[in-house]
Amino acid sequence: MSLVMALVLFLVGLASLLLGTAEVPFGKFMALASGSLNADDPARLIVLRIRLPRMILAGLAGFSLALGGVVFQALLRNPLADPFILGVSSGSAFGAIVGILLGFTFSVGIPFTSFAGALLAVYLVLALGTKKMGMESATILLTGVILNAFFTAVIMFFISIVADSRLHTMLFWLYGDLSQSRYASLVVLTPAVIAVSIILFGFAKELNLITTGEEIALQLGVDVEKAKRVCLVLVSLLTGLVVSFSGLIGFIGLIVPHLARMAFGSDHRLLIPVASLGGATFLIAADTLARLLISPGELPVGVVTAFLGAPFFLYLLGARGSQWSRS
Repeated sequence: MSLVMALVLFLVGLASLLLGTAEVPFGKFMALASGSLNADDPARLIVLRIRLPRMILAGLAGFSLALGGVVFQALLRNPLADPFILGVSSGSAFGAIVGILLGFTFSVGIPFTSFAGALLAVYLVLALGTKKMGMESATILLTGVILNAFFTAVIMFFISIVADSRLHTMLFWLYGDLSQSRYASLVVLTPAVIAVSIILFGFAKELNLITTGEEIALQLGVDVEKAKRVCLVLVSLLTGLVVSFSGLIGFIGLIVPHLARMAFGSDHRLLIPVASLGGATFLIAADTLARLLISPGELPVGVVTAFLGAPFFLYLLGARGSQWSRS
Protein backbone atom coordinates (compact mmCIF):
# COMPACT_ATOMS: atom_id res chain seq x y z
CA MET A 1 0.00 0.00 0.00
CA SER A 2 2.89 2.34 0.71
CA LEU A 3 4.13 1.71 -2.84
CA VAL A 4 0.71 2.69 -4.22
CA MET A 5 0.77 5.92 -2.19
CA ALA A 6 4.31 6.61 -3.43
CA LEU A 7 3.12 6.19 -7.03
CA VAL A 8 0.21 8.58 -6.45
CA LEU A 9 2.63 11.05 -4.89
CA PHE A 10 4.89 10.81 -7.95
CA LEU A 11 2.00 11.47 -10.35
CA VAL A 12 0.70 14.44 -8.34
CA GLY A 13 4.23 15.84 -8.12
CA LEU A 14 4.63 15.50 -11.89
CA ALA A 15 1.37 17.37 -12.46
CA SER A 16 2.57 20.10 -10.10
CA LEU A 17 5.70 20.60 -12.21
CA LEU A 18 3.76 20.80 -15.48
CA LEU A 19 0.83 23.01 -14.44
CA GLY A 20 0.88 26.69 -13.61
CA THR A 21 0.48 30.17 -15.04
CA ALA A 22 2.94 29.12 -17.76
CA GLU A 23 2.22 25.50 -18.65
CA VAL A 24 5.20 23.29 -19.46
CA PRO A 25 4.46 20.84 -22.31
CA PHE A 26 5.13 17.23 -21.42
CA GLY A 27 7.54 16.92 -24.35
CA LYS A 28 9.69 19.74 -23.01
CA PHE A 29 9.62 18.20 -19.56
CA MET A 30 10.86 14.88 -20.93
CA ALA A 31 13.58 16.73 -22.85
CA LEU A 32 14.59 18.44 -19.61
CA ALA A 33 14.62 15.13 -17.75
CA SER A 34 16.80 13.53 -20.43
CA GLY A 35 19.17 16.50 -20.54
CA SER A 36 18.45 17.43 -24.16
CA LEU A 37 16.53 20.67 -23.50
CA ASN A 38 18.30 23.87 -24.54
CA ALA A 39 20.01 25.62 -21.64
CA ASP A 40 18.25 28.91 -22.41
CA ASP A 41 14.77 27.44 -22.67
CA PRO A 42 12.35 29.16 -20.22
CA ALA A 43 10.93 25.76 -19.23
CA ARG A 44 14.24 24.92 -17.57
CA LEU A 45 14.05 27.99 -15.33
CA ILE A 46 10.37 27.46 -14.55
CA VAL A 47 10.74 23.80 -13.56
CA LEU A 48 14.18 23.71 -11.91
CA ARG A 49 14.33 27.10 -10.22
CA ILE A 50 10.71 27.78 -9.31
CA ARG A 51 8.42 24.75 -9.30
CA LEU A 52 10.73 21.90 -8.27
CA PRO A 53 11.95 23.39 -4.95
CA ARG A 54 8.40 24.52 -4.18
CA MET A 55 7.01 21.06 -4.91
CA ILE A 56 9.66 19.39 -2.75
CA LEU A 57 9.00 21.81 0.13
CA ALA A 58 5.26 21.14 -0.14
CA GLY A 59 5.93 17.39 -0.06
CA LEU A 60 8.23 17.59 2.95
CA ALA A 61 5.83 19.89 4.83
CA GLY A 62 2.79 17.72 4.13
CA PHE A 63 4.71 14.57 5.01
CA SER A 64 5.88 16.05 8.33
CA LEU A 65 2.51 17.50 9.36
CA ALA A 66 0.65 14.25 8.64
CA LEU A 67 3.32 12.27 10.46
CA GLY A 68 2.99 14.58 13.43
CA GLY A 69 -0.78 14.17 13.41
CA VAL A 70 -0.51 10.38 13.53
CA VAL A 71 1.92 10.48 16.44
CA PHE A 72 0.08 13.14 18.47
CA GLN A 73 -3.28 11.45 18.06
CA ALA A 74 -1.77 8.19 19.28
CA LEU A 75 0.19 9.61 22.21
CA LEU A 76 -2.58 11.85 23.49
CA ARG A 77 -5.31 9.36 22.51
CA ASN A 78 -7.28 12.30 21.17
CA PRO A 79 -8.61 12.28 17.58
CA LEU A 80 -8.55 16.11 17.54
CA ALA A 81 -4.82 16.34 18.28
CA ASP A 82 -2.54 17.60 15.54
CA PRO A 83 1.03 18.96 15.30
CA PHE A 84 -0.13 22.44 16.28
CA ILE A 85 -1.91 21.41 19.48
CA LEU A 86 1.05 22.13 21.78
CA GLY A 87 1.39 25.76 20.74
CA VAL A 88 4.31 25.03 18.43
CA SER A 89 2.60 26.70 15.46
CA SER A 90 1.69 29.87 17.32
CA GLY A 91 5.15 30.03 18.87
CA SER A 92 6.70 29.65 15.43
CA ALA A 93 4.34 32.29 14.04
CA PHE A 94 5.29 34.64 16.87
CA GLY A 95 8.96 34.23 15.96
CA ALA A 96 8.27 34.82 12.27
CA ILE A 97 6.26 37.98 12.96
CA VAL A 98 9.13 39.31 15.08
CA GLY A 99 11.52 38.55 12.21
CA ILE A 100 9.29 40.38 9.71
CA LEU A 101 9.03 43.40 12.02
CA LEU A 102 12.83 43.47 12.35
CA GLY A 103 13.18 43.48 8.57
CA PHE A 104 14.77 40.04 8.22
CA THR A 105 14.66 38.14 4.94
CA PHE A 106 13.03 34.79 4.16
CA SER A 107 16.37 33.25 3.19
CA VAL A 108 17.79 32.98 6.72
CA GLY A 109 16.46 35.50 9.23
CA ILE A 110 12.73 34.74 9.35
CA PRO A 111 13.15 30.91 9.39
CA PHE A 112 15.65 31.35 12.23
CA THR A 113 13.37 33.54 14.38
CA SER A 114 10.40 31.30 13.55
CA PHE A 115 12.22 28.16 14.69
CA ALA A 116 13.39 29.99 17.82
CA GLY A 117 9.75 30.75 18.61
CA ALA A 118 8.88 27.07 18.15
CA LEU A 119 11.69 26.07 20.51
CA LEU A 120 10.34 28.53 23.08
CA ALA A 121 6.88 26.94 22.83
CA VAL A 122 8.26 23.40 23.20
CA TYR A 123 10.30 24.44 26.23
CA LEU A 124 7.30 26.09 27.90
CA VAL A 125 5.08 23.07 27.31
CA LEU A 126 7.64 20.68 28.78
CA ALA A 127 8.54 23.01 31.65
CA LEU A 128 4.98 23.95 32.63
CA GLY A 129 2.87 21.07 31.39
CA THR A 130 4.94 18.28 32.93
CA LYS A 131 6.25 19.93 36.09
CA LYS A 132 3.95 18.20 38.58
CA MET A 133 1.80 15.85 36.55
CA GLY A 134 4.43 14.02 34.52
CA MET A 135 3.43 13.45 30.88
CA GLU A 136 -0.32 13.37 31.52
CA SER A 137 -2.15 14.00 28.25
CA ALA A 138 -4.80 16.37 29.60
CA THR A 139 -2.18 18.60 31.25
CA ILE A 140 -0.11 18.79 28.06
CA LEU A 141 -3.17 19.61 25.97
CA LEU A 142 -4.33 22.35 28.32
CA THR A 143 -0.86 23.88 28.41
CA GLY A 144 -0.74 23.87 24.62
CA VAL A 145 -4.16 25.54 24.37
CA ILE A 146 -3.15 28.27 26.82
CA LEU A 147 0.13 28.92 24.98
CA ASN A 148 -1.71 29.04 21.66
CA ALA A 149 -4.10 31.67 23.04
CA PHE A 150 -1.26 33.75 24.46
CA PHE A 151 0.92 33.71 21.33
CA THR A 152 -2.11 34.39 19.13
CA ALA A 153 -2.96 37.45 21.20
CA VAL A 154 0.61 38.74 20.85
CA ILE A 155 0.52 38.14 17.09
CA MET A 156 -2.77 40.03 16.74
CA PHE A 157 -1.27 42.90 18.71
CA PHE A 158 1.66 43.15 16.31
CA ILE A 159 -0.66 42.95 13.27
CA SER A 160 -2.84 45.70 14.72
CA ILE A 161 0.04 48.17 15.06
CA VAL A 162 1.54 47.55 11.60
CA ALA A 163 0.11 49.52 8.69
CA ASP A 164 2.73 49.18 5.93
CA SER A 165 3.62 46.50 3.38
CA ARG A 166 4.78 44.16 6.15
CA LEU A 167 1.12 43.54 7.03
CA HIS A 168 0.52 41.66 3.76
CA THR A 169 3.67 39.61 4.31
CA MET A 170 2.53 38.70 7.83
CA LEU A 171 -0.97 37.67 6.78
CA PHE A 172 0.22 35.66 3.76
CA TRP A 173 2.75 33.78 5.91
CA LEU A 174 0.16 33.08 8.59
CA TYR A 175 -1.96 31.19 6.03
CA GLY A 176 0.91 29.23 4.51
CA ASP A 177 3.45 30.52 2.01
CA LEU A 178 5.50 28.13 -0.13
CA SER A 179 6.57 30.78 -2.63
CA GLN A 180 9.81 31.45 -0.75
CA SER A 181 11.10 27.89 -1.21
CA ARG A 182 14.81 27.59 -1.99
CA TYR A 183 17.13 24.64 -2.38
CA ALA A 184 19.14 25.91 0.61
CA SER A 185 16.12 25.39 2.88
CA LEU A 186 15.61 21.88 1.49
CA VAL A 187 19.19 20.98 2.42
CA VAL A 188 18.29 21.74 6.04
CA LEU A 189 14.80 20.27 6.04
CA THR A 190 15.24 17.00 4.12
CA PRO A 191 17.74 15.28 6.47
CA ALA A 192 15.65 16.31 9.49
CA VAL A 193 12.46 14.85 8.00
CA ILE A 194 14.20 11.58 7.10
CA ALA A 195 15.87 11.19 10.49
CA VAL A 196 12.75 11.97 12.54
CA SER A 197 10.61 9.70 10.34
CA ILE A 198 12.94 6.75 10.88
CA ILE A 199 13.03 7.29 14.65
CA LEU A 200 9.26 7.67 14.94
CA PHE A 201 8.63 4.58 12.81
CA GLY A 202 10.76 2.73 15.35
CA PHE A 203 8.14 3.65 17.96
CA ALA A 204 5.28 2.12 15.94
CA LYS A 205 4.88 -0.83 18.32
CA GLU A 206 4.83 1.45 21.38
CA LEU A 207 2.25 3.71 19.72
CA ASN A 208 0.03 0.72 18.99
CA LEU A 209 0.09 -0.25 22.66
CA ILE A 210 -0.37 3.29 23.99
CA THR A 211 -3.53 3.75 21.91
CA THR A 212 -5.05 0.74 23.68
CA GLY A 213 -4.45 2.41 27.05
CA GLU A 214 -1.44 3.59 29.01
CA GLU A 215 -1.98 1.06 31.82
CA ILE A 216 -2.02 -1.82 29.34
CA ALA A 217 1.11 -0.44 27.66
CA LEU A 218 2.88 -0.22 31.04
CA GLN A 219 1.93 -3.81 31.86
CA LEU A 220 3.38 -4.93 28.54
CA GLY A 221 6.71 -3.29 29.28
CA VAL A 222 6.42 0.06 27.48
CA ASP A 223 8.11 3.04 29.12
CA VAL A 224 5.15 5.29 28.36
CA GLU A 225 6.60 8.51 29.77
CA LYS A 226 9.86 8.12 27.85
CA ALA A 227 8.03 7.29 24.62
CA LYS A 228 5.77 10.31 25.06
CA ARG A 229 8.62 12.68 25.81
CA VAL A 230 10.81 11.54 22.91
CA CYS A 231 7.98 11.53 20.37
CA LEU A 232 6.46 14.83 21.49
CA VAL A 233 9.80 16.61 21.39
CA LEU A 234 10.78 15.19 17.99
CA VAL A 235 7.42 15.98 16.37
CA SER A 236 7.29 19.44 17.90
CA LEU A 237 10.79 20.33 16.73
CA LEU A 238 10.11 18.95 13.25
CA THR A 239 6.84 20.89 13.08
CA GLY A 240 8.60 24.06 14.16
CA LEU A 241 11.27 23.54 11.50
CA VAL A 242 8.69 22.92 8.77
CA VAL A 243 6.55 25.89 9.79
CA SER A 244 9.61 28.16 9.80
CA PHE A 245 9.97 27.58 6.04
CA SER A 246 6.35 27.04 4.96
CA GLY A 247 4.21 29.22 7.20
CA LEU A 248 1.12 27.93 9.00
CA ILE A 249 -0.74 25.24 7.07
CA GLY A 250 -3.67 23.73 8.92
CA PHE A 251 -5.88 20.66 8.58
CA ILE A 252 -3.26 18.28 7.15
CA GLY A 253 -2.16 16.91 10.52
CA LEU A 254 -5.79 16.50 11.55
CA ILE A 255 -7.48 15.20 8.40
CA VAL A 256 -4.95 12.98 6.64
CA PRO A 257 -4.31 10.68 9.64
CA HIS A 258 -8.08 10.24 10.01
CA LEU A 259 -8.49 9.33 6.34
CA ALA A 260 -5.62 6.85 6.54
CA ARG A 261 -7.02 5.33 9.73
CA MET A 262 -10.48 4.98 8.15
CA ALA A 263 -9.03 3.22 5.13
CA PHE A 264 -6.24 1.10 6.61
CA GLY A 265 -6.87 0.73 10.34
CA SER A 266 -4.78 1.78 13.34
CA ASP A 267 -1.63 -0.32 13.00
CA HIS A 268 1.07 2.36 13.08
CA ARG A 269 3.51 0.17 11.17
CA LEU A 270 1.30 0.84 8.14
CA LEU A 271 -0.41 4.03 9.28
CA ILE A 272 2.79 6.08 9.67
CA PRO A 273 4.13 5.64 6.10
CA VAL A 274 0.71 5.74 4.42
CA ALA A 275 -0.48 8.85 6.25
CA SER A 276 2.85 10.63 5.76
CA LEU A 277 2.88 9.97 2.01
CA GLY A 278 -0.79 10.98 1.90
CA GLY A 279 0.03 14.27 3.61
CA ALA A 280 2.76 14.99 1.06
CA THR A 281 0.39 14.21 -1.82
CA PHE A 282 -2.41 16.32 -0.35
CA LEU A 283 -0.28 19.42 0.18
CA ILE A 284 1.37 19.24 -3.26
CA ALA A 285 -2.10 19.01 -4.84
CA ALA A 286 -3.37 21.89 -2.68
CA ASP A 287 -0.40 24.07 -3.57
CA THR A 288 -0.93 23.38 -7.27
CA LEU A 289 -4.54 24.51 -6.92
CA ALA A 290 -3.39 27.59 -4.98
CA ARG A 291 -1.29 28.57 -8.00
CA LEU A 292 -4.03 27.86 -10.54
CA LEU A 293 -7.29 29.12 -9.04
CA ILE A 294 -6.65 32.85 -9.38
CA SER A 295 -3.76 32.72 -11.87
CA PRO A 296 -1.62 34.76 -12.46
CA GLY A 297 -2.01 35.50 -8.75
CA GLU A 298 -2.01 32.83 -6.07
CA LEU A 299 -3.78 31.97 -2.85
CA PRO A 300 -2.08 31.09 0.42
CA VAL A 301 -1.95 27.31 0.42
CA GLY A 302 -3.48 27.19 3.91
CA VAL A 303 -6.68 28.67 2.49
CA VAL A 304 -6.90 25.86 -0.06
CA THR A 305 -6.26 23.11 2.51
CA ALA A 306 -9.04 24.54 4.67
CA PHE A 307 -11.50 24.77 1.75
CA LEU A 308 -10.70 21.22 0.66
CA GLY A 309 -10.29 19.65 4.04
CA ALA A 310 -13.11 20.97 6.18
CA PRO A 311 -16.13 19.95 4.01
CA PHE A 312 -14.59 16.60 3.08
CA PHE A 313 -13.79 15.83 6.70
CA LEU A 314 -17.32 16.73 7.84
CA TYR A 315 -18.79 14.54 5.08
CA LEU A 316 -16.68 11.57 6.12
CA LEU A 317 -17.55 11.99 9.77
CA GLY A 318 -21.24 12.13 8.96
CA ALA A 319 -21.09 9.16 6.58
CA ARG A 320 -18.75 6.82 8.44
CA GLY A 321 -17.97 8.19 11.87
CA SER A 322 -14.47 8.92 13.16
CA GLN A 323 -13.42 5.26 13.17
CA TRP A 324 -11.02 6.20 15.98
CA SER A 325 -11.36 2.80 17.64
CA ARG A 326 -11.02 0.75 14.47
CA SER A 327 -8.31 -1.90 14.74
